[in-house]
Amino acid sequence: MARHVELRIDVGGAVASGEPLHLAATVVLPEPDALGTPPVVCFAKPSGGYSRGYFTHALPGPASGAQADFHAARGWIFVAVDNLGGGDSPVPAGQSGLAAPVAAAQAAESEILLRLANGLVAPGYPPISQPVVLGIGQSTGGLLAIVQQARHRLYDGIGLLGFSAIHSQPPTPPGESPIVSAWFARDTPGDGPDAMINAEALAEATAGAPQDRAWAALTWGFHYDDVPAEIIEQDMAHYERIVLSRNRPESAAAHPYESSTTPEAARYVLTPGVVATEAAAITVPVLSAMGARDMVLDPLGEARAFRSAPSFDLFVCPRLGHMHNFGGTRALFWERIHRFGEWVAAFKAGKAG
Repeated sequence: MARHVELRIDVGGAVASGEPLHLAATVVLPEPDALGTPPVVCFAKPSGGYSRGYFTHALPGPASGAQADFHAARGWIFVAVDNLGGGDSPVPAGQSGLAAPVAAAQAAESEILLRLANGLVAPGYPPISQPVVLGIGQSTGGLLAIVQQARHRLYDGIGLLGFSAIHSQPPTPPGESPIVSAWFARDTPGDGPDAMINAEALAEATAGAPQDRAWAALTWGFHYDDVPAEIIEQDMAHYERIVLSRNRPESAAAHPYESSTTPEAARYVLTPGVVATEAAAITVPVLSAMGARDMVLDPLGEARAFRSAPSFDLFVCPRLGHMHNFGGTRALFWERIHRFGEWVAAFKAGKAG
């Protein structure tokens, strides 16, 4: 049975926040005799409005099990890491843009790899040397994984789950008006006068009638109808309260996979080309995986963003919406990610040979 180890990693020095700052992570360890050769360590980043529990808890829905346990049962060490400003990882004062969350993740994940190498993650667990290191991220987490890999080159392969490096856009049902969302300039304070770069288009789209119907259509893109109605209602109410309104309540999240705060990085997710430069600089294998209804509107065009990657894999999972780990076909989605990890291990071994 997999062992779950909770860690809080000091990242104050990496972020230069001038205050104590920690990033929370859950390390899911397989039985030592189940480890692969070479071992695989997979770091996973959640979406905005969700915590690392999105990967480590069995989310309600038509299927069963947690993604972390799925991979650990097949020999991976799976590490779910909160984004800075989400889950149990606090919002640093005076920080904006992508530099802080990326620096925090890099510091935390490097420390975890060091502890694994020295056998210090859990008593009696063997040292893990020279692993294949994967980075995966759902939505906001995918954006951050791209930037972190381009700047720090920690991973041997990256998996982007429901995030487009060209333009992420919430899907709407056929015949419904497309959603016009705010686009934000990078490294500009969110409340600054020049933060929103499509203010005119947004004002025109909402003139006389708010986009209530369009935003209501998010349900169609986030969940298929095999997810029970009460779960969809609860999840979308959380999304509206925390992500759309960017509310930061003092109370704890209602469920262990939710976050009561939204990471600053989440506001960039819907801005076209916001990480185009970093995506073009990725030099490891890339997997773009998404649901049949998801934020990636042109799946076949996504490879163009990764001009330096040695390989690009695409997977569109049937009967799955943007919130993958609630869906009935989530195990198929996880299986495709696992097969990608096997390919990355083979690719790395081939380069070394």
